[in-house]
Amino acid sequence: MAHSAWHGACAEPGAKARLMPATAVGPDDILAARAYLFVCPENLGGLSGEMKAFFDRCYYPVQGRIAGRAYATAIAAGNAGQGAETQIDRIVTGWRLRRVAPSLIVRLGADTPEAIAAPKIVCGNDLESCRDLGRSLATGLQLGIF
Repeated sequence: MAHSAWHGACAEPGAKARLMPATAVGPDDILAARAYLFVCPENLGGLSGEMKAFFDRCYYPVQGRIAGRAYATAIAAGNAGQGAETQIDRIVTGWRLRRVAPSLIVRLGADTPEAIAAPKIVCGNDLESCRDLGRSLATGLQLGIF
């Protein structure tokens, strides 16, 4: 999903999108970005450990320094997704970020132990939605909308 969103953002002429795993992002990366697309799985009804660690690591060093910047979310979930969405929205409220697109929640239907443990495949329509989200965010930045 993240790769598809990144490809969509890069399709916008002049866009400078970076694709980084949550484990590699630090406060300087957050400060350098003009907008954010948070892409993650929902695990046990909330953020994945890597995403939570990212917010823990970066929250206070950038607080008060990125207010007003745009953000969007894309979440892979078994059947819900709102838990991770709510958690991200609550965290970035402290950063004073501005949501610029509805959350994209891709429900993969994993609701049995076997399905949860199995590798997930995101279908083409959902990947296209991720590309569209990335491109929309990049276009909004390029046009000065965000």
